[in-house]
Amino acid sequence: MKTRRDVFQAIADPTRRAIIMLLASAVMTPNALAQHFQTSRQAISKHLQILSECEMVKQEQQGREIYYHLNAEKMREVEQWLEQFKQLLAVRFSQLDQVLEQLKSQKS
Repeated sequence: MKTRRDVFQAIADPTRRAIIMLLASAVMTPNALAQHFQTSRQAISKHLQILSECEMVKQEQQGREIYYHLNAEKMREVEQWLEQFKQLLAVRFSQLDQVLEQLKSQKS
């Protein structure tokens, strides 16, 4: 059984993030995507395979062409995780502000 790739490992690569940005605006074939990069179509296909394995993109066969599109539901999962992280950081910064205010008032 093939293990699914972790979405955060997949989006760690700058080329894959760029592919995601392109697919956010349009459904594209590997050839169309490759035109945006200074790399081979095979390299783009490998990136698309990794993005497919973690379900960030979906593929649809139309005749001889394969079209890729962004999986918005998977992006929502990433966004939800980031939102939790942002909330945690906001609490930490708020606590830091309180400590700084206390130090400031003790100096006066």
